[in-house]
Amino acid sequence: MRLAALVSAACAATVILVASGCGTGGYSDGGSQGAGKQLFVQACGGCHTLADAGTTSTIGPNLDDAFAQAREAGMTSATFTQVVAQQIRWPIQETSTGSPGMPGPDTTLPRCEDVEGDGFCVDDQDQAIDDIAAYVGAVAGTGITAEQPTDGKTIFTTNCGSCHTLSDAGTSGAVGPNLDEARPSRETVVDLVTNGRGAMPSFSDSLDQQQIDAVAEYVSGAAGQ
Repeated sequence: MRLAALVSAACAATVILVASGCGTGGYSDGGSQGAGKQLFVQACGGCHTLADAGTTSTIGPNLDDAFAQAREAGMTSATFTQVVAQQIRWPIQETSTGSPGMPGPDTTLPRCEDVEGDGFCVDDQDQAIDDIAAYVGAVAGTGITAEQPTDGKTIFTTNCGSCHTLSDAGTSGAVGPNLDEARPSRETVVDLVTNGRGAMPSFSDSLDQQQIDAVAEYVSGAAGQ
Protein backbone atom coordinates (compact mmCIF):
# COMPACT_ATOMS: atom_id res chain seq x y z
CA MET A 1 0.00 0.00 0.00
CA ARG A 2 1.34 3.43 -0.94
CA LEU A 3 0.50 6.59 0.95
CA ALA A 4 2.45 9.11 -1.13
CA ALA A 5 -0.50 11.51 -1.45
CA LEU A 6 -1.33 11.31 2.25
CA VAL A 7 2.28 11.77 3.29
CA SER A 8 2.72 14.74 0.96
CA ALA A 9 -0.35 16.42 2.43
CA ALA A 10 0.94 15.91 5.94
CA CYS A 11 4.37 17.27 5.03
CA ALA A 12 2.86 20.39 3.52
CA ALA A 13 1.22 21.09 6.87
CA THR A 14 4.30 20.67 9.01
CA VAL A 15 7.41 22.71 9.59
CA ILE A 16 9.54 19.59 9.46
CA LEU A 17 9.37 19.68 5.68
CA VAL A 18 11.85 22.56 5.69
CA ALA A 19 14.69 20.39 6.92
CA SER A 20 13.74 16.83 6.07
CA GLY A 21 11.22 16.55 3.25
CA CYS A 22 9.22 13.48 2.34
CA GLY A 23 9.77 10.43 0.24
CA THR A 24 7.62 7.60 -0.92
CA GLY A 25 7.55 4.09 0.40
CA GLY A 26 5.64 1.33 2.12
CA TYR A 27 3.12 1.70 4.89
CA SER A 28 4.66 1.77 8.37
CA ASP A 29 2.73 -0.57 10.64
CA GLY A 30 3.21 -2.61 13.80
CA GLY A 31 5.61 -0.30 15.59
CA SER A 32 6.10 -0.43 19.36
CA GLN A 33 5.92 2.94 21.08
CA GLY A 34 7.88 1.65 24.08
CA ALA A 35 10.76 0.40 21.96
CA GLY A 36 10.47 3.49 19.78
CA LYS A 37 11.03 5.84 22.70
CA GLN A 38 14.26 4.08 23.68
CA LEU A 39 15.47 4.09 20.08
CA PHE A 40 14.52 7.73 19.61
CA VAL A 41 16.55 8.81 22.63
CA GLN A 42 19.57 6.83 21.42
CA ALA A 43 19.41 7.59 17.70
CA CYS A 44 17.52 10.88 17.31
CA GLY A 45 17.48 12.80 20.58
CA GLY A 46 20.90 14.30 20.04
CA CYS A 47 19.49 16.32 17.15
CA HIS A 48 15.79 16.86 17.93
CA THR A 49 13.67 18.35 20.70
CA LEU A 50 10.78 16.11 21.74
CA ALA A 51 9.22 16.90 25.10
CA ASP A 52 7.93 13.40 25.86
CA ALA A 53 11.42 11.95 25.34
CA GLY A 54 13.07 14.67 27.41
CA THR A 55 15.36 15.64 24.50
CA THR A 56 16.22 19.27 23.83
CA SER A 57 18.72 19.47 20.99
CA THR A 58 18.35 22.19 18.35
CA ILE A 59 20.50 20.68 15.58
CA GLY A 60 17.40 19.42 13.75
CA PRO A 61 13.76 20.57 13.81
CA ASN A 62 11.83 20.72 17.07
CA LEU A 63 9.40 17.84 16.52
CA ASP A 64 6.79 19.19 18.92
CA ASP A 65 6.68 22.48 17.02
CA ALA A 66 6.71 20.65 13.69
CA PHE A 67 3.58 18.62 14.38
CA ALA A 68 1.62 20.75 16.85
CA GLN A 69 -0.20 22.89 14.27
CA ALA A 70 -1.11 19.92 12.10
CA ARG A 71 -2.37 18.04 15.16
CA GLU A 72 -4.54 21.00 16.16
CA ALA A 73 -5.88 21.10 12.60
CA GLY A 74 -7.16 17.55 12.98
CA MET A 75 -4.44 15.38 11.48
CA THR A 76 -4.01 12.08 13.27
CA SER A 77 -1.12 10.25 14.89
CA ALA A 78 -1.47 7.58 12.19
CA THR A 79 -0.65 10.19 9.54
CA PHE A 80 2.32 11.51 11.52
CA THR A 81 3.64 7.97 11.88
CA GLN A 82 3.82 7.62 8.10
CA VAL A 83 5.53 11.00 7.72
CA VAL A 84 8.19 10.15 10.29
CA ALA A 85 8.87 6.72 8.79
CA GLN A 86 9.30 8.23 5.31
CA GLN A 87 11.68 10.89 6.57
CA ILE A 88 13.87 8.36 8.37
CA ARG A 89 14.04 6.06 5.35
CA TRP A 90 14.63 8.76 2.72
CA PRO A 91 15.92 11.93 4.39
CA ILE A 92 17.11 14.97 2.53
CA GLN A 93 20.79 14.94 3.42
CA GLU A 94 21.46 18.55 2.44
CA THR A 95 19.00 21.38 2.93
CA SER A 96 18.18 24.09 0.39
CA THR A 97 20.43 26.47 2.33
CA GLY A 98 23.40 24.15 1.92
CA SER A 99 23.55 23.12 5.57
CA PRO A 100 23.79 19.43 6.47
CA GLY A 101 20.49 17.61 6.54
CA MET A 102 19.49 14.40 8.28
CA PRO A 103 21.74 11.33 7.91
CA GLY A 104 20.33 8.18 6.35
CA PRO A 105 19.20 5.14 8.37
CA ASP A 106 22.51 3.32 7.87
CA THR A 107 24.07 6.12 9.94
CA THR A 108 21.33 6.79 12.48
CA LEU A 109 20.22 3.15 12.84
CA PRO A 110 23.16 1.02 11.69
CA ARG A 111 22.56 -2.72 11.40
CA CYS A 112 24.48 -4.73 13.99
CA GLU A 113 25.97 -6.89 11.25
CA ASP A 114 27.70 -3.74 9.95
CA VAL A 115 28.98 -2.48 13.32
CA GLU A 116 32.15 -3.65 15.01
CA GLY A 117 32.38 -3.76 18.78
CA ASP A 118 29.65 -2.71 21.19
CA GLY A 119 28.40 0.47 19.52
CA PHE A 120 24.72 1.29 19.16
CA CYS A 121 23.04 -0.75 16.41
CA VAL A 122 19.78 -2.50 15.55
CA ASP A 123 19.16 -6.07 14.42
CA ASP A 124 16.09 -5.16 12.34
CA GLN A 125 16.34 -1.72 10.76
CA ASP A 126 12.83 -1.73 9.29
CA GLN A 127 11.32 -2.63 12.67
CA ALA A 128 13.38 0.05 14.39
CA ILE A 129 12.07 2.66 11.94
CA ASP A 130 8.49 1.49 12.51
CA ASP A 131 9.01 1.69 16.29
CA ILE A 132 10.43 5.23 16.20
CA ALA A 133 7.73 6.38 13.80
CA ALA A 134 4.96 4.93 15.99
CA TYR A 135 6.38 6.66 19.04
CA VAL A 136 7.01 10.08 17.51
CA GLY A 137 3.69 9.97 15.67
CA ALA A 138 1.87 9.38 18.96
CA VAL A 139 3.55 12.02 21.13
CA ALA A 140 4.94 14.85 18.97
CA GLY A 141 3.05 18.08 19.47
CA THR A 142 0.83 16.73 22.27
CA GLY A 143 2.27 18.91 25.01
CA ILE A 144 3.38 15.89 27.06
CA THR A 145 6.61 16.73 28.85
CA ALA A 146 8.95 14.21 30.42
CA GLU A 147 10.69 14.92 33.70
CA GLN A 148 14.15 16.25 32.93
CA PRO A 149 16.99 13.91 33.98
CA THR A 150 19.55 15.04 36.52
CA ASP A 151 22.18 12.28 36.32
CA GLY A 152 25.04 12.86 33.90
CA LYS A 153 24.80 9.59 32.00
CA THR A 154 21.11 10.01 31.18
CA ILE A 155 21.65 13.65 30.21
CA PHE A 156 24.44 12.54 27.89
CA THR A 157 22.52 9.72 26.19
CA THR A 158 19.44 11.94 25.82
CA ASN A 159 21.18 14.98 24.37
CA CYS A 160 24.60 13.97 23.07
CA GLY A 161 24.78 10.27 22.30
CA SER A 162 23.60 10.34 18.71
CA CYS A 163 26.48 12.68 17.83
CA HIS A 164 29.29 11.29 19.99
CA THR A 165 30.85 7.91 20.68
CA LEU A 166 31.25 7.11 24.37
CA SER A 167 31.65 3.44 25.25
CA ASP A 168 30.41 3.73 28.82
CA ALA A 169 27.11 5.20 27.55
CA GLY A 170 26.80 2.67 24.72
CA THR A 171 26.70 5.42 22.08
CA SER A 172 28.43 5.41 18.71
CA GLY A 173 27.59 8.76 17.09
CA ALA A 174 30.06 9.93 14.49
CA VAL A 175 28.86 13.50 13.87
CA GLY A 176 31.07 14.92 16.62
CA PRO A 177 34.40 13.78 18.12
CA ASN A 178 34.83 10.34 19.63
CA LEU A 179 34.93 11.22 23.32
CA ASP A 180 36.80 8.06 24.31
CA GLU A 181 39.62 9.26 22.09
CA ALA A 182 39.36 12.97 22.93
CA ARG A 183 39.03 12.41 26.70
CA PRO A 184 37.97 16.02 27.41
CA SER A 185 38.44 17.55 30.83
CA ARG A 186 35.47 18.53 32.97
CA GLU A 187 36.16 22.20 32.27
CA THR A 188 36.24 21.58 28.51
CA VAL A 189 32.90 19.77 28.59
CA VAL A 190 31.31 22.55 30.62
CA ASP A 191 32.57 25.13 28.11
CA LEU A 192 31.42 23.18 25.03
CA VAL A 193 27.99 22.29 26.40
CA THR A 194 27.42 25.85 27.60
CA ASN A 195 28.75 27.75 24.59
CA GLY A 196 28.84 25.27 21.71
CA ARG A 197 31.53 25.19 19.06
CA GLY A 198 31.40 24.70 15.30
CA ALA A 199 28.44 22.46 14.41
CA MET A 200 27.74 21.75 18.09
CA PRO A 201 25.04 24.06 19.48
CA SER A 202 24.96 25.59 22.92
CA PHE A 203 22.74 23.73 25.39
CA SER A 204 22.56 26.62 27.86
CA ASP A 205 18.92 27.26 26.98
CA SER A 206 17.85 23.65 27.45
CA LEU A 207 20.06 22.43 30.32
CA ASP A 208 20.45 24.23 33.63
CA GLN A 209 23.81 24.64 35.33
CA GLN A 210 23.29 21.61 37.55
CA GLN A 211 22.63 19.43 34.49
CA ILE A 212 25.63 20.85 32.62
CA ASP A 213 27.86 20.17 35.62
CA ALA A 214 26.46 16.64 35.89
CA VAL A 215 27.08 15.73 32.26
CA ALA A 216 30.56 17.28 32.38
CA GLU A 217 31.43 15.25 35.48
CA TYR A 218 30.14 12.09 33.81
CA VAL A 219 31.84 12.54 30.44
CA SER A 220 35.21 13.57 31.89
CA GLY A 221 35.17 10.58 34.20
CA ALA A 222 33.86 7.98 31.74
CA ALA A 223 35.71 8.91 28.53
CA GLY A 224 38.40 6.44 27.62
CA GLN A 225 37.59 4.05 30.47
